[in-house]
Amino acid sequence: MTTKKAWMRGALSVGLALVTLVSAFAADSSTPDGLVKELSLETLEAVKADKAIQAGDVQRIQALVEAKVMPHVNFKKLTAGAVGRYWRQASPEQQERLQKEFRLLLIRTYAGALSQVKDQQLAFKPLKMAPDETDVVVKTQVRGKGDPIQLDYRLEKADKGWQIYDMNVLGIWLGEQYRSSFAQEISANGIDGLIKTLSERNQKAMAQSAKG
Repeated sequence: MTTKKAWMRGALSVGLALVTLVSAFAADSSTPDGLVKELSLETLEAVKADKAIQAGDVQRIQALVEAKVMPHVNFKKLTAGAVGRYWRQASPEQQERLQKEFRLLLIRTYAGALSQVKDQQLAFKPLKMAPDETDVVVKTQVRGKGDPIQLDYRLEKADKGWQIYDMNVLGIWLGEQYRSSFAQEISANGIDGLIKTLSERNQKAMAQSAKG
């Protein structure tokens, strides 16, 4: 798979993963599956109440994501998983820049996904976990037109509660999805090269949004 195709597939996967956070019902957020359900309901209500979000307004969606979703995501761990073994080689400043650009990339993917929300439904599989378990996978299916789509969330229990740190679409975890293309970029141009590529993609997307 070419780097470009890998990036596109990664973007489509995370878009699908994030868009399904908008079709479920209320639950107890103190449990991992309850947290995902609660985020789903809150996000869906926000989308339905805001025409700008439905139209793909990136700034409005970014505000929604920052308020509703990101407090429950371990974004440092998510980015580290995507960068892979090179993460430890990055300086603290490079790690911060990688998180910033990767975060913006995913939010923009989320913007496109939210604009496509129709009548998808999210079905949860029973969660079996021990009382003292701190790392779990919440398994779901996205149901709409066509065959059901597998969508799983990996969560860990932190001091401030359960946090999402990876997502699986059709058997591929988000970290793995990006890791290959990120590794190719780093191998060719270094960590700063990956940061530059992410930044350029985000700036291009911003310019296209401004024109639209």
